[in-house]
Amino acid sequence: MARAGLTTARLTRAGAELADELGFDHVTVTELARRFDVKVASLYSHLGGSADLRTRIALLALEELADRVAAAVAGRAGKDALVAFSDAYRDYAREHPGRFDATQLRLDADTARASAGVRHAEMMRAVLRGYHLHGDDQTHAVRLIGSVVNGYVRLEAAGGFDHSDPGSDASWARVLDAVDVALRAWPPP
Repeated sequence: MARAGLTTARLTRAGAELADELGFDHVTVTELARRFDVKVASLYSHLGGSADLRTRIALLALEELADRVAAAVAGRAGKDALVAFSDAYRDYAREHPGRFDATQLRLDADTARASAGVRHAEMMRAVLRGYHLHGDDQTHAVRLIGSVVNGYVRLEAAGGFDHSDPGSDASWARVLDAVDVALRAWPPP
């Protein structure tokens, strides 16, 4: 019998909180059971195991991040949209480091197609419309932006920029300036 008050949604949210506290790699059904002071077996009526929990956290994080990015880029174009998009990712990663790591979980094809990951790609392509990039060039630019934002955020989170001046915020602004210049001067094929 399921313990009163435990639902899949509640367990997923608690798992996401654990990810932010302990790191996404440390989230397990066992750790979640400790959080609720229940036996692990009592969670299996809601979750299919640790892999299922991690997938659910990833889907939740993708949805939260997509909502945040959509609100940030609404009504913006060009560099303003690029900066809003990138800042939303960076802010989310700072506030929810474990959830941000969860967004990188490799999902099976059907789950990925049904996830908010599709919205992320659509929003990035919408940002790029302001740069008049299409076809393969747009795909290359999506990969560039994703690499820059993800790489910067991960290096910053690991303390990679703590040892020197100027500060990370100044570098972030300059990096986005450089990406904007690169997108506006995109080389022909």
